[in-house]
Amino acid sequence: MIKLDVLEKMSTEEKYKYMLILLEGQLSSESDIYANISNASAIIYAVMDKLNWSGFYFMRNGELVLGPFQGKPACNRIKVGNGVCGTAVSTKETQRIANVHEFPGHIACDSASNSEIVIPLVKNDVVYGVLDIDSPVLNRFTELEEKYLTKFVEKLNNYINWENL
Repeated sequence: MIKLDVLEKMSTEEKYKYMLILLEGQLSSESDIYANISNASAIIYAVMDKLNWSGFYFMRNGELVLGPFQGKPACNRIKVGNGVCGTAVSTKETQRIANVHEFPGHIACDSASNSEIVIPLVKNDVVYGVLDIDSPVLNRFTELEEKYLTKFVEKLNNYINWENL
């Protein structure tokens, strides 16, 4: 059972450290890839403030296809190189966007989204997908979020064989 009531008394950085502990607990106690990915998106959505979407897209036949998420219904498919997610895949780099409306080719799956961070799921130089997080708040994501979300993806990479998706 995941305890979330403890979050109320934590600083932002303490919450993010706890988020990693929750993920470690999930991954170390469950072997099913879909259960782990589903709960990973739920952990982020429950712990981080001011989000409207948290989830995954996975590479399928050369494009990103929607995976487990928390939030409103989302775009089913995204071409590599298109939007923030597709750019993260083509560059193999995290995209931290303060104002998505200023991002060339932004794909608006939810019109409420104003900022976004996308961390590519890269293992052995192969991109298997992305972790995508949106916020209705402009400039929501800082270096602190990038640091802990990168660690989050590193933990996922340690436990999950993305080739089994």
